[in-house]
Amino acid sequence: MQEEYIRRINKVLIHIDEHLDDELSLQTISDIACYSPFHLHRLFKAITNETLNNYITRKRIERAALLLIHHPEYAIADIAGKYGFNSDVSFSRTFKKLYGISPSEFRKRNRNNFSKIGKGNSNIGKVSFITEEYLCNIINLKNWIKMNASIEITQMPKMNLAYITQIGENGLENAFQKIVNWASAKQLLTRNDVTICRVFHDSFKVTDAGKVRMSIGVISPEALSADGEIGLSALEGGKTITARFVVEPKDFENAWNSLFIWMSENGYKKSDQYPFEMYHNNYNEHPEKKCIVDLCIPII
Repeated sequence: MQEEYIRRINKVLIHIDEHLDDELSLQTISDIACYSPFHLHRLFKAITNETLNNYITRKRIERAALLLIHHPEYAIADIAGKYGFNSDVSFSRTFKKLYGISPSEFRKRNRNNFSKIGKGNSNIGKVSFITEEYLCNIINLKNWIKMNASIEITQMPKMNLAYITQIGENGLENAFQKIVNWASAKQLLTRNDVTICRVFHDSFKVTDAGKVRMSIGVISPEALSADGEIGLSALEGGKTITARFVVEPKDFENAWNSLFIWMSENGYKKSDQYPFEMYHNNYNEHPEKKCIVDLCIPII
């Protein structure tokens, strides 16, 4: 029964992500989950550790924060209206409750930040301006990626995804082991066209690390079947920055940070699709305990 609960809540999470700028009525979401509103509230809190209303509000504010950072041409009032806030005052109050500063101050402080994804990268609540230390770090990352990555612009095909939802980094290794066990039992990992992956539905830049939602799964060009708590989705494909790294797990933060810098400096812009990782080995079996991994950023 627990697996059925997770499967239905996964459907809710996907629907919310895809309709943050629409009206998300309790009845509509309850119908998607096939539960009563009372039952949905209870299960959602048990599985995500957040109430449904708090989750929707947080996701809308975080999406607004990304627009504030990456789209200076958008007026704050327009961003507020896009995500269902009836006034600048209510938007500003809710935004400040999450980030500790107003939307205008948040935009100002993040004006010179590179978009990035990775553990511990959040600049929320910190004054951001170009310092000697900041510039030195950028130069170091640009040199680091030259030595550690081969980068291509690829046309990624649409891929089918079978996944487990993981919220936050606590329990991440267990989620990977679950998907490996599931895929191994179905002999999927013996196929050359099946790859273990991690998809990031949130950005560590605006979302607390303990609340970042990820899909840990396998991708394949062929249809996949799922059962239990395994969900089914797809990576839509398209133009993608694909960077091959051979690094230790501790270097993933540098890998993501440097790749987003590379993207910006080469004039590319991230699309609305989610960044993801594709793994090509078991790092425990590597002589130097390194991961052979592709970091992928869908771009416009």
